[in-house]
Amino acid sequence: MGKRKSRAKPPTKKKIKVDTCFTCPFCNHAGTVECDMDKKHMIGVALCYICKESYSTTIHGLSEPIDVYSEWIDECERVNKFED
Repeated sequence: MGKRKSRAKPPTKKKIKVDTCFTCPFCNHAGTVECDMDKKHMIGVALCYICKESYSTTIHGLSEPIDVYSEWIDECERVNKFED
């Protein structure tokens, strides 16, 4: 009599990692914008190290750096649309 074959374990799903360094909307340098999340004071700050432009917004417990950056991009687009 033969042994029972054990089932192979299903492959683990890889988590998708979201970037933490972004492109500056003002100077277009890649990887120069970093977002700091102050969960204690509920403030998120995006800062470019080249041109020193920054953006701050209120955050909540589930906010991520990509959320602060995307709000900054949305705000830039809103201001540009208002000027035209």
